Amino acid sequence: MVNVYKDGVYLVNGKPVKAADKQLLASLGADCTEKEAKKGTIAYSVLSSHNTGDDDALKIKFDALISHDITYVGIIQTARASGLEQFPIPYALTNCHNSLCAVGGTINEDDHVFGLSAAKKYGGIYVPANMAVIHQYAREALTGCGKMLLGSDSHTRYGAMGTMGFGEGGPELVKQLLCNTYDVKAPQTVLVYLTGKPKKGVGPHDVAIALCGAVFGDGAVKNKVLEFVGPGVSTLSMDFRIGIDVMTTETACLSSIWETDETVEAFYKTHGRPEDYKKLSPAPVAYYDSMVEIDLSTVESMIALPFHPSNAYTVHEFNENAADILRTVEKSAEKQFGSKVSLHLTDKVRDGRVHIDQGVIAGCAGGMFDNICAAADILGTGSCGSGYFSLSVYPSSVPVNMALISNGVQQKLLASGAVFKPCFCGPCFGAGDVPANNALSIRHTTRNFPNREGSKPSDGQLSSVALMDARSIAATAANGGVLTAATDIEYEENKYSYEFDGTAYEKGIYKGFSKPEKDAQLKFGPNITDWPRMYELADNLLLKLAAVIHDEVTTTDELIPSGETSSYRSNPLKLSEFALSRREPMYVSRSKAVSAEELKRRSGGESEEILSVLSALGKANAYNNTQFGSCVFANKPGDGSASEQAASCQKVLGGFGNICYEFATKRYRSNCINWGILPFTIDKETAFDYENGDYVFVEGIREKIAAGEEVFPAKVVCKDGVKDIVLYVKGLTDDEKEIILDGCLMNYYRAKSNK
Repeated sequence: MVNVYKDGVYLVNGKPVKAADKQLLASLGADCTEKEAKKGTIAYSVLSSHNTGDDDALKIKFDALISHDITYVGIIQTARASGLEQFPIPYALTNCHNSLCAVGGTINEDDHVFGLSAAKKYGGIYVPANMAVIHQYAREALTGCGKMLLGSDSHTRYGAMGTMGFGEGGPELVKQLLCNTYDVKAPQTVLVYLTGKPKKGVGPHDVAIALCGAVFGDGAVKNKVLEFVGPGVSTLSMDFRIGIDVMTTETACLSSIWETDETVEAFYKTHGRPEDYKKLSPAPVAYYDSMVEIDLSTVESMIALPFHPSNAYTVHEFNENAADILRTVEKSAEKQFGSKVSLHLTDKVRDGRVHIDQGVIAGCAGGMFDNICAAADILGTGSCGSGYFSLSVYPSSVPVNMALISNGVQQKLLASGAVFKPCFCGPCFGAGDVPANNALSIRHTTRNFPNREGSKPSDGQLSSVALMDARSIAATAANGGVLTAATDIEYEENKYSYEFDGTAYEKGIYKGFSKPEKDAQLKFGPNITDWPRMYELADNLLLKLAAVIHDEVTTTDELIPSGETSSYRSNPLKLSEFALSRREPMYVSRSKAVSAEELKRRSGGESEEILSVLSALGKANAYNNTQFGSCVFANKPGDGSASEQAASCQKVLGGFGNICYEFATKRYRSNCINWGILPFTIDKETAFDYENGDYVFVEGIREKIAAGEEVFPAKVVCKDGVKDIVLYVKGLTDDEKEIILDGCLMNYYRAKSNK
């Protein structure tokens, strides 16, 4: 289905040629250098048109920004504290994450009122709750061929529409709001070459899961740009392309871009924006750093088992070996949660068949027009049944829902026993359709990380999610909840044409870009609070490990849980109480204890703990200029969400450093930097078994960061005495150095404004 080639490839007149095949390249007239041919990619043309730096160190200015109601309050509060006067580019505030949460009384709606007041004051776009999920609104209203969008959600991917989307933490949006740039080393570009045509019953999630399974494990496309071209592209509808593209986030790539054609042109015409289309394609000769080949005709119905979208199997393979595969999932849960909770999935296999408890088609990946129409065709006049299995459908926007009402698809699915729900992202992050304890849910959503479905292991609860395409979810529903591949059933495919009706947008969305009401007052609910004071980096740094995690990968959902905690993301102090709560419950109390000792030192008192450690190092005279903070050690932290709170909560609790072998994503590392947390890495070969309570001392940290040094000799004080280690902080930009020295992004802007 998917082949990965890790060496360089040229695309010559639309056909890939391996860079090692010099003779063939010469015969085709591809005699330009690799450096010149790199400029032939679509990615290069889009990036360069937005770049204010040089070709190696990009400084990007985006065309538009977008956030949802978990993130926009913190972003605006940070920007306001940094001198924001008005939004310089279109900034859409959508309300699709906290729109149904029922935690904390009025606080969710208070955030929405704040969002509208901010749109009025600063000149923004406000999309009311349940009008559209964040990425569908961006597709329908903000994209354009050759444009670049930045969103505070990791699934900011609009490559299928010819738009490069980047999902980052809130501080990166703050930089754009303050007319600064997004700074990144020029990324490598990966050719994703599509051939063939999907067989009947195969949908976009099947292709996406196969892709994730092929490339995620070894980091083949990590922090790179995926560029989709090839004859297979033209065989795919717009929604099909979008469905693959939005899932590229789960490969750990940086962004994506697709060649555009008549299908994309028709999309923009349908949405009343024909001027936003232009042809995008590689030059006759283009160079790519590696290649992924996907023969669409060979893709099968797929399933991604808990606890990652890359845990991929064909449905047939899974059904044949279900008991053994589900046992490996149970063991994975045992390894992660220990005796705190027990997961039983092998009992889903009865009479040789896998019985599913719940089906969900939702959000920016599943709730698309084509997917829901296909589900209706497959379910037909059948029934979801009246037993334990249930099916919920969440359209991605009101215009999509209106089209489904108009063509009878919604009525057809409702008649089968499916339930239609509002435009809401909840099932993607554990705030909607939370399955029962030990249940197995199949979902056309973006993620299936542990607890992403909303269960609480700390309370003895654990359920699980497997990702599947809407087509196979519908086939399973039609089969009474027995897991079924859509390619295994006969059904009639109807031809549905999509007509975009923007009436609801015209009447319901506040569009205030370039029309700020500067005298308007922001409306604050009692839960909306300012950030606590952050301090600049001291001369020396003493860290105490408050959490040591040896999982292969640590997700941002483990660093700060989603679900009900989302309601508190406007209140940094309350939210920080949830940090690592589902992975390392003692982290908060340990970090608070460290912070209390630092407060003693900073206020002129005497901390016996700090003095004791410094004395063991012979550095007692460094007490007054040594900052004491908590630290997290993890093998590979930061996979998944762009949530800045995964880092900001650590800082609020007094965190000043993270140590790891590598960061799972650029965006989590950037979040750490923007909150003044030192992003240390360490070589595996020189590491040893860290334990909670170990201390790490880095002398002269401030001077070395300022000087651009990347290697930091350090001391570890542990139960076995004092040991030498070497830490690294590589590739900081000049601005990132200043942000770390100033203590956080807010301090950085405040310092600039005072100069």
